[in-house]
Amino acid sequence: MDRLQERLASAEKALASFQKLTKLEDPNDVERDASIHRFKFTFEASWKTAKQYLYEIEGIDVGSPKGVMRSCREVQLLEEDEAILALEMVNDRNLTVHTYNEEVAVRMYSRLSDYDSLIEQWLQKMKEGVGRYDTSSFS
Repeated sequence: MDRLQERLASAEKALASFQKLTKLEDPNDVERDASIHRFKFTFEASWKTAKQYLYEIEGIDVGSPKGVMRSCREVQLLEEDEAILALEMVNDRNLTVHTYNEEVAVRMYSRLSDYDSLIEQWLQKMKEGVGRYDTSSFS
């Protein structure tokens, strides 16, 4: 459980850093690219947190980001529409890792606020799940 708590704290820190940039109106190229870079860090921290959550709380061992998203839907950490957005988020993250294209960057930046909200809700649900687990384990 300590590892899960550490991952949650790390993901929340990454999210706070990411959110500073997603709130910018009319960012310049450097701010836009920095936002996308922070998105990648936040995505990585979040999906790895979910992977740990699924393993420790739900007893599910999943290895890939898309598998984690699907499993999160199965255990109600993500609703159906959130899971669809989460899978799109994986695809966008993959685009940022393998290529750089100005058009892709502009299009992706326009979706970052949706990803920001999704990740925030997702982490909150994991925190609530950990809280229920901690409380029930002492009963």
